[in-house]
Amino acid sequence: MTLATLSEVLGPANRDGYAVAGLVTLGWEDMRAYVAAAEAEGVPVILQAGPSCRKHTPLPILGAMFRHLAEAASVPVVAHLDHGYTEAECREAIGAGFTSVMFDGSRLPLAENIARTAEIAAMAHAAGVSCEGEIGFVGYAGGEGSAGTDPQEAARFARETRIDAMAISVGNTHLQRGGEGGLDEARIRAIEAVTEVPLVIHGGSGVPHAQRRALARGSRIAKFNIGTELRMEFGRALRAAVARDPDRFDRVAILSEVHEPLVEATRGVLRGFKGE
Repeated sequence: MTLATLSEVLGPANRDGYAVAGLVTLGWEDMRAYVAAAEAEGVPVILQAGPSCRKHTPLPILGAMFRHLAEAASVPVVAHLDHGYTEAECREAIGAGFTSVMFDGSRLPLAENIARTAEIAAMAHAAGVSCEGEIGFVGYAGGEGSAGTDPQEAARFARETRIDAMAISVGNTHLQRGGEGGLDEARIRAIEAVTEVPLVIHGGSGVPHAQRRALARGSRIAKFNIGTELRMEFGRALRAAVARDPDRFDRVAILSEVHEPLVEATRGVLRGFKGE
């Protein structure tokens, strides 16, 4: 069994100069492909259940699926709740067997974000589970804009919450389709100068691959969340499978043809986060 907590995979990443991919899952087909890709590359992987995934599938089912894959995997697999917005949601995830929870209080005033995140981190740690928090709201492509993380607020947030990983806003945006912008490296260095907690980039699909690679090897960013990039690959492979035989209707047969293309695309993402 290679089920791991977030802190168990991010500590070595920071120490040895690489990053771990937090891969956003929507169902069995993608999470299975992500673990296969991680095994092929010999790297740990973080399987993430975000709000849209949880809307489709209940947390206890997702926890069982993640744990089932981890138990058979040859690499560490983290079962991670992404963007939990309430204590109840985080508590349910812990009860469902998740090994890591992210509480997103980034829209809250600083003091309230600290207080609520600290409570959830303490609850998680008491259960042997890791906790990620977010300071500085990360916006969405075509929607609400990002609010950059203030380094001094980040230092206070990390110190007072005792989180295991800290998501920051440094030019990143959710749901970008690939490499549109780039991260503010000066802000990253300023945050690194005042805290030692592993850092997390949400909206990693929008970060140019060369910058992802460089920061994975040469910064305290230990986790990049990747969703849109691989969802697009899943969609391309699914459309191709359907088009090959328009009369075919068995979804198991159709989805079986998505697996290998998604594994290969995921391997490419994972290679970009490896160390030297």
